[in-house]
Amino acid sequence: MALENKMGITDSSELARMEEKISKMKALELFEKELLDKFEIGTFEGLAEIHQYLFGEIYPFVGKMRNVNIAKGGFRFAPVIYLEAALKNIDQMPQSTFDEIIEKYVEMNVAHPFREGNGRSIRIWLDAILKKEIKRVIDWSQVDKEDYLLAMERSPVKDVEIKVLLKAALTDQINDHEVYMKGIDASYYYEGYYIYNIENIK
Repeated sequence: MALENKMGITDSSELARMEEKISKMKALELFEKELLDKFEIGTFEGLAEIHQYLFGEIYPFVGKMRNVNIAKGGFRFAPVIYLEAALKNIDQMPQSTFDEIIEKYVEMNVAHPFREGNGRSIRIWLDAILKKEIKRVIDWSQVDKEDYLLAMERSPVKDVEIKVLLKAALTDQINDHEVYMKGIDASYYYEGYYIYNIENIK
């Protein structure tokens, strides 16, 4: 059964295809229209703006804190009753160095504030912080899926692995169209979305 959506789609496979196509087009717009520079950087509000833009045509709950508990692969994300407090705490976390930014990223991933589309939104949010604070972004096409997922799974307890993995993929090509597009495709691939190549979506 598919998640509630604005298109009235009841088949989960069809919804996944439409979600990938529409949200990848929106991700491309974020870059080409330079919209990320207009959003708050490093706050839940800024993340909500990204989420709203990516998935606003698809889901009715975009940009809003989830009201259900969620889990993935046996890992339970922040319980709803603690979510608001967790997000306020994350907003206050420092973000002036690479290590601080990744620690903030790990906490936002644990919070997983939305019903759907967390990972893809949070990775764009992470790059926006890195770009602003240290003039770098991650070249996600250089980050292996299995290594990344394993490091993220361990990150709430030990964040050394994810820091090493992402630091090795840092680039100073912060405004490079190709780096961004390959990064979006990689980000979606981590979540099992790989039907559409962002370069060919229109």
